[in-house]
Amino acid sequence: MLGVQVAQQLKDAGLDWKPQVGDRFAIPDRDLDDEMFVLSDMTIQVHDLPEGLIIGFNGTTEWALDDVDLAEALWLPREDQLRELLGGTFRSLRPHDDDYSVRTELLGHEHEFTARSAEDAYAAALLHLLAATR
Repeated sequence: MLGVQVAQQLKDAGLDWKPQVGDRFAIPDRDLDDEMFVLSDMTIQVHDLPEGLIIGFNGTTEWALDDVDLAEALWLPREDQLRELLGGTFRSLRPHDDDYSVRTELLGHEHEFTARSAEDAYAAALLHLLAATR
């Protein structure tokens, strides 16, 4: 699973989150840094209110968190979502011993990103793509 630090780097680089059922997210800076939440049709839903998008927590009696502004949540994209975000630049994912390498091609130049997990390798490639498109 993608870590909070890498997810924050992606958000800071301009990655836009359009929440969908099944998306994972964290709520940093509320003593919930180690918690991971999943959007679902039943318990955690996105509500489009006049003041903006909020994430509503339905039926949470364990702690007092009724809703959170979308801007306060930190998307933790899955491996398949990261690969999809790379779009046509993605060429391959390969395991190397204990690491994974993602190869991309951007404007005729190939790039390779290696990390301990496939998610982190995809994230490194996506950070490069986001920087190149800014």
